[in-house]
Amino acid sequence: MKILAIDDQQLVLLPLQKRLLELGYEVKIESEASEGLKTFQTFQPDLVILDINMPDISGLDVVKEIRLKHNSETPIMMLSGNTADETITECFELGVSDYMKKPLSLNEICARVKRLIGAPKNANPITPSNSNTIIQQRCVGVVIPCYNEEERLLSDDFLKFVDKHSGYHLCFVNDGSKDKTLDVLNKLREGRENFISIYDCEKNGGKADAVRLGMLHMAKKQDLDYIGFLDADLSTDLSDFDELVSTIENSDYKIVSGSRISRMGADITKESARKIISLTINFIIRKILKMDFKDTQCGAKIFHKDVIDIAFSNQFLTKWLFDVEIFIRIRKYFGLQKAKEILCEKPLKRWIHADGSKLSMKDSIKIIGQLGQIAWVLR
Repeated sequence: MKILAIDDQQLVLLPLQKRLLELGYEVKIESEASEGLKTFQTFQPDLVILDINMPDISGLDVVKEIRLKHNSETPIMMLSGNTADETITECFELGVSDYMKKPLSLNEICARVKRLIGAPKNANPITPSNSNTIIQQRCVGVVIPCYNEEERLLSDDFLKFVDKHSGYHLCFVNDGSKDKTLDVLNKLREGRENFISIYDCEKNGGKADAVRLGMLHMAKKQDLDYIGFLDADLSTDLSDFDELVSTIENSDYKIVSGSRISRMGADITKESARKIISLTINFIIRKILKMDFKDTQCGAKIFHKDVIDIAFSNQFLTKWLFDVEIFIRIRKYFGLQKAKEILCEKPLKRWIHADGSKLSMKDSIKIIGQLGQIAWVLR
């Protein structure tokens, strides 16, 4: 039994294809609707799984061509994040067999496929691995800067997350590490090359440049909706990062920044001396930004793709305060009032100070001087 899946986002198509192949179906995927229509004629599938919002030809137009031009009754399942009643109604009026709203599990998709066209004769009775994988509504790139992380990199946490959340692509930036970090990353990537990539810097340029280069690299991937960065030690965990993504996805914000604000119900820990210095630095930053940020330096942020160039195209002045520079660039580009409207601080549920942090107390003192440099140069 043959299935054709058409979606402009590879991060959706690949896990779907893998699961259906495991179940015994013959599957072809296309990321362009025009190519999908050509494949429909040559492949003659028993089922078409289709997204609505695609850049060249919409899913609705694909349905019209299949039903009207080719006069085909082939079952069509829509797999889309579009929840508008009028769109769903139009789909069924055009003859769509089923409509699935993202996000949803691969298990549910496969159950609906079997209901429509049955199980293949060579169906695999064994439950596929990673059976709880979720097909997301959006696709997200995450840049993770790494410098000498051989001992601290929590590989299992990253693998479990990317296996469950199909819409994520993790980009590890090896910032000229002196240990075996690159070897660890290459091993981490094995078998998941479509969901994990490595950007290797020969020389150590510091976290600011590692993040900047990684963000610009990921911005070239057309199927990503949002791109963010996260610390390799997972002081902010991946589930909290996913909540930042949900916030930007369901709002008009262009940037959502994690905030390590101590509050009831949150697990936020810092060294006492570090906390005092952080409060001092944050006070100065608020004066420079002219915005009431509680915590600009949290290493978890997500950006709408259309502001990546504004925030990251130019090199940063300092090694540790690039977050402040990002917000200044946004303020200068959009104006203070608009910047306040498109920037959001979201309190984290969990943030743990990780042992082995490369930011020493001495570095924290230097930061105060660097803030003066930023304020002067970007005044």
